[in-house]
Amino acid sequence: MMSKRMKGYIFFLWTFLLLSLSSFFCAFYFYFYKNIPNTYKLPVSKEETLHFALPVSAEVYKDSVEVMGTGNVIKTAPSDSITLKADKMESYQINLKLFGTIPFKTIDLQVVNDMEVYPVGKPIGIYVKTQGVLVIGIGDVKSEDGTVYSPSRNILKEGDYILAVGDQKVEGKKDLIKKVKQCQGKDLIITLSRDSKELKVKVKPALDQTGEYKIGLWVRDSAQGIGTLTFVDEEGRFGALGHGINDVDVNELMVMERGGVYLADIVSIKKGEEGKPGELTGVIDYGEENKLGEIYKNTNVGIYGNLLEKETEILSQNPIPIGLKQEIHKGAASILCQIDGERKLYDVQITEINFDNDNNNRGIVLKITDENLINLTGGIVQGMSGAPIIQDGKLIGAVTHVFVRDAKKGYGVFIENMVLVR
Repeated sequence: MMSKRMKGYIFFLWTFLLLSLSSFFCAFYFYFYKNIPNTYKLPVSKEETLHFALPVSAEVYKDSVEVMGTGNVIKTAPSDSITLKADKMESYQINLKLFGTIPFKTIDLQVVNDMEVYPVGKPIGIYVKTQGVLVIGIGDVKSEDGTVYSPSRNILKEGDYILAVGDQKVEGKKDLIKKVKQCQGKDLIITLSRDSKELKVKVKPALDQTGEYKIGLWVRDSAQGIGTLTFVDEEGRFGALGHGINDVDVNELMVMERGGVYLADIVSIKKGEEGKPGELTGVIDYGEENKLGEIYKNTNVGIYGNLLEKETEILSQNPIPIGLKQEIHKGAASILCQIDGERKLYDVQITEINFDNDNNNRGIVLKITDENLINLTGGIVQGMSGAPIIQDGKLIGAVTHVFVRDAKKGYGVFIENMVLVR
């Protein structure tokens, strides 16, 4: 007869085994779940095979999607791939089941036009004017007798955009200072934008030690810097940077009113080192004669605008097709950039492809392997954001970030995320 101690030991072993199997299954499930994209882009009227690396069955609504089979809803047998073809630019859903029975993942399928664009890779100067005036900090006002006031505290906050004072639009930070100075101590009704919602608040200005009225704010009304022009389409619309312009103080995407891109000449290079990102230093003349184009949108995957007609010579090379993310593979690729006065292709290796990454501009991991570029810059440096990534004759992405601990490595955005935002 089995002892109580032996029964307890066996129970422990079975419990341990079941927990281990459950942990293994969960790890297996979530590993593959993360490595299957939430969305796929499918070229219209072209056959495309999606690979899943594990046996799943799929259900697809067949309004205009051709799958092996017939009927309104197509069901496939468990397989590691599914072949699709669509003749309409619409959106569909694919419901995946693991081993044909276990609900696994729903994929959004977007049918898009085949696209060709001109890869550029030129350094540009960037200037953007904020919508109204951006609040980057709340401060105090010290009066002549030493009393400290905080007129804006708990009323305005970092990240607010001041649009108007009273019924007058605020054109910039100098205009805001002027309007506050002229208030004669009366309450100010301020119209602001907060979290995309417009609201009005009341602020009581205070006299400072110089006898001027102030409301205790640190503000900004513009941003500027150097980046790289990624692509231009046949209609002269461009995309650049591969990431958005964020305010450095509030760390949020800057809401812009207008902006422009300008000619930039690289005059010095600070090489990247371990723990110290490098930087391209350029000379930018923001005169109208040096303007390349107007910016109309700032997004988390890049800035967008229209080239001026006089700058169409940028399109002197031939356009190339874009590569969708399922076409990208690990291995050899190139980046196009202009570091020492001439646009050149430099060798890189694609080392990882992060299909599941919610941060849209870190889907590609690459490593600089070109010794000429390493000698010039040490790897990826600030100012190279937006450099086109080319693989197998297709534009697949743009450089976005450098690894702080290894300047030879960095991230890139899938080009499909950039070109479809415009």
